Order: sequence, then C-alpha cells, then structure tokens
Amino acid sequence: MKQQILIIGAGFGGLWSALSATRLLEMHGRSDVAVTVLAPQAELRVRPRFYEPNAAQLKAPLGDLFKAVGVEFLQGAVDQIDVAGKRVEFTSAQGEKAVRTYDKLVLATGSRVARPAMAGIEHAFDVDEIEEATRLEAHLHALKDQPESTARNTVVVAGGGFTGIETATEMPSRLRAILGKDANVKVIVVDRGEKIGAALGSEISESIIAASHELGVEWRVKASVAQVDADGVTLEDGQRIDAKTVIWTTGVRASSLTEQIPGERDKAGRLHVDGHLKVIGQEDIFATGDVAYAASDDIGNFALMTCQHAIVLGRHAGNNVAAQVLGVAPVTYSQPKYVTCLDLGAWGAVYTEGWDRQVKLIKEEAKQLKTQINTVWIYPPVADRDVALAAADPMIPIA
Repeated sequence: MKQQILIIGAGFGGLWSALSATRLLEMHGRSDVAVTVLAPQAELRVRPRFYEPNAAQLKAPLGDLFKAVGVEFLQGAVDQIDVAGKRVEFTSAQGEKAVRTYDKLVLATGSRVARPAMAGIEHAFDVDEIEEATRLEAHLHALKDQPESTARNTVVVAGGGFTGIETATEMPSRLRAILGKDANVKVIVVDRGEKIGAALGSEISESIIAASHELGVEWRVKASVAQVDADGVTLEDGQRIDAKTVIWTTGVRASSLTEQIPGERDKAGRLHVDGHLKVIGQEDIFATGDVAYAASDDIGNFALMTCQHAIVLGRHAGNNVAAQVLGVAPVTYSQPKYVTCLDLGAWGAVYTEGWDRQVKLIKEEAKQLKTQINTVWIYPPVADRDVALAAADPMIPIA
C-alpha cells in the first residue's frame, strides 16, 4: 500500500506544497508515495484580487494541473482532524461523510477575515472569499435601482490596512461605473491608526495620502466602528455615517482547523513551526501558508499572511514533508526579502522593498508591476508536468 501525504487546502500554500512534494518524490524515483489534496474546490482562488470587480472570474482551475503531475484531488470540506489516529473526517461534495487516512499531513487551510461580535455585523460585506466578493458586487450593481441619496452613494471601509486601502481606492471608479461618471460618490475609511496609512509605515503613507486626496477617499483616523446597521455605521465616539455599503477588512485569523492540532499558536491562530515547517511537537504534521507562524529570516521577522509568503512556504513544506518520507535532508525555510506592491486605484500603485517599506516605484510604474503580479506571477503554472514541477523547486531564487 502506498504511503499517503495528505494536503488540506488548495490555496497558494496547498497548491505549491503538492507540486513541491511531487517534484522531490519524482527526483528520487518514488512511485510508492501518493500525494493527495483535499479541498472544497479544485481551483486556486486568487484572493489578493477580490477587491477588484468581476470577482467570480478571479480563480484558476487546478484539475488539469493536478492530473498532469499525478496529484490526486479529493473534493470535500474537513470536519475533524484525528491526530492520534492519523485520519481526517470530511464531508464530500455530495454531502456524504467520509474518512481519509494519512502518513504525513500538511495543513494549508488559509485564513478568514476576523468579524467581531458586534451589533449589526451581518450587514457588513467583505472581500475575503469569492462568494462574499461576488455578493458585494451584486449589491453595488443594485444600488443604481435605489433612489439617489448620500447613503446610497457612500461606502464605508472598516480598516485601513492593506486590504482596506486597496478596496477603498478601487471603490470610486467601481461606483461611478455603476452610478454614472458624474455621480457624487463618497468613500470613507475608518481606521484606528494615528494617521492615514499608519499601519504600513511613514514612507508608504505619503503615496496613500496622495492617492486618497486625488481619488476623494476620506479617512477617519483614530476611530473605530462600534455598530453597523442596514443604513450605515456608528463610531465609538458616537459619530454617525450614513452608508448603504459597509465593507469589513480589519484583521484575519488562521483557519479554525489549527485548533484541532496540539501545538502552540500565535495571536492570529497560526501554528508555531520549526525551520522545516513541521508543527512543533508533531512528528508527522506540517503547516504552511496562513496557518504557519514561521520565521522568515534570522533577525526576527516572520512570514506574513500573504500570497507572497504562502507560495514560498508551500514550496518548502511540500519538499520537506516528502523529504521526511524519503529520509533525505530537508530545506530550511528562508525568505529574507520582503516587498509590497499596493494598488491605489486610478492613482496608480506604490512598490516598496524591505521590512521598513522603502518606496522604489509609484504611480504608473508601480501599477504596471502590480498588474504583472496580479495577472501573471501569482497564478499557477501551466498543466505541463515538467514546467510545473520545475516551478516548485524551493531553492528558486526569490526576485
């Protein structure tokens, strides 16, 4: 009977884990080890782009790619991980309960936006999942059928981090495409930071301020939402903002499946892993992507919950779980280079390098790079075995 490497999740971490594990097994001529991906859909959902219009199209099918490299795909949603019994209970696409055993497990189930237990939070939209982004889009298009009012033309974005900024700066053009180019639209970011873009650093905030000013995006800093309803939000200081559209972008938490694996977790719910991405205290379980709290260098930086880190984490986790099966040396995860490329709507974008976010490109130059990242670099490789496995090498230099 074949040994089983089971990877839960088909996002960036899961996809690249599957390809990398398959690559190393092939290099060693091992056909007695099966690599299986268990996930709700055989598709990569391009989550970093969900702030854009046409969200339903922002996914890449993985079925042909998995077939080309010999990865089994098992469609279902995980209910329970039995660590002691090395088995996973899941609900199949047909709604039936099923079980899959494993020898080695890679958890790559990503993260979700952290919605607080707040009055009226059910009225807020988000751009976290493709279904939610699509629901928001349908809501925006339905606004044109409502009587014109300040509330109809106003969008409140709760949270001034990366997702909040990209969502807010894209929103004026999205609204005018629906309501008319001369529509008097208003987009307001509510953020706890001391100043605009504070969460991303002082240098990058200059571009965020310039873009916000040009696009007409307002900021309410040192503020937070206390309550949401169908007609707007109330801030903690009692201030009222009338808005038919509220979008929640504050904070994410690792998949709740991390709670079923004994181990230490960080404040975002990510499992602490060693340099080979094995869950500390677990011999046969690896974590990758947004569920892994992993040191990215030796000077105190840790991987962030972004596709930039998830892709490289996936390559290392897949390689190392296969290395453990093969009895060969693993590769220590290291990703010392950190960059950001923040989309700022019609103004352009801003590209930075380093953990201190030194600005290198702005406006159109940065926008061209952002477009390249969003439409080419983060998409899966073609369904060609040699091409796909070559792309999964964990030692590929990080640009």
